[in-house]
Amino acid sequence: MNFSSLPPPSLHPRPPSSSPDLSIILSTVILAWAFVLGFPGNLFVVWTVLCRVARRSVTCLLLLNLAMADALVLLTTPFFMRSAAGGQGWEFGMAFCKLVHYLCGVNMYASIFLITAMSLDRFLAVSRPFLSKHLRTKRALLKILLVIWSLAFLFAIPMPVYRRVFTKGGLFNCILFHSDPNHMIFQYLMEAIAGFLIPFSVILFCSLYICWKLKSTAFENKSRQIILPIVVAFSVFWMPYHIVNLIQVSGALAGEESLKNALLDAAKIARHNVTAFAFFSSSINPILYVFAGRIYIRSDGLNFMAVMLEKTNSEMSGSGVFSQSSRANARLTESLDLGNSPENKTLSMST
Repeated sequence: MNFSSLPPPSLHPRPPSSSPDLSIILSTVILAWAFVLGFPGNLFVVWTVLCRVARRSVTCLLLLNLAMADALVLLTTPFFMRSAAGGQGWEFGMAFCKLVHYLCGVNMYASIFLITAMSLDRFLAVSRPFLSKHLRTKRALLKILLVIWSLAFLFAIPMPVYRRVFTKGGLFNCILFHSDPNHMIFQYLMEAIAGFLIPFSVILFCSLYICWKLKSTAFENKSRQIILPIVVAFSVFWMPYHIVNLIQVSGALAGEESLKNALLDAAKIARHNVTAFAFFSSSINPILYVFAGRIYIRSDGLNFMAVMLEKTNSEMSGSGVFSQSSRANARLTESLDLGNSPENKTLSMST
């Protein structure tokens, strides 16, 4: 990879001289499928939670934020498809180049942070039920969502900072440009650590603890239907992207020239497809909800997801997650009228 300064784009790019290669075609097909399957699906989830769910639990509101983040980033796919397969390069200017990649970065961080919040919510419900009951207030949830989105917008800043529009082969291209190899190492390591390794470690710990504590309860079975597939899907679709990032970092740090070139070339070849593949993490969740709620589709039709979420909430409230002592403490607290102010009414238990 060339880290030296590139010349500014010419004002009159030449037409392309060759057709797109197989990698570009494949990434375009992946992006098209992600948009067709994911954008209407996520809008359906947003509509269901806002218009059909009467009692919105913590998990329900986290799923709403996840669907909104996914729908927003999928709106950028037509621009990437046009750039990749249209034969005219990037036609939308420097500002939009930075904006769409910033939105992609925000989505990546917001998605994993929201999934981590779901896992921590389940973990507290099992390990500290009394504390969980009194932390699950509307005010607390709003603060958590504010922190999640603030961190997502903050960690995604390198995405637009290192994006430039240059000419390559006579066409405008919206590409990553690091004037120093250390900048590239910083960006990719931060994405891998803050956007995958740390959150995924937290999710894995929470999931293993819950499986150990509740092997076959209704709480674990129901939460596994909704949250576990989301965790697995995010890992499958984003792990190749972060692996390619780490390969490129290894190439930049390699001392031997042949090894360095081999690693950087491998990362460059794979990047188009793994980046497009990562978009499927934003489109797969509605499909997972269909499978999780398939038993309700025949009887409830388009209202199946609302029924599934509400049944899950009601079953979780009586699933026996609380211990006897915790229930006694909860009843004692309620008798003393603690936590009954309007702004501190707690949300119903969910997965």
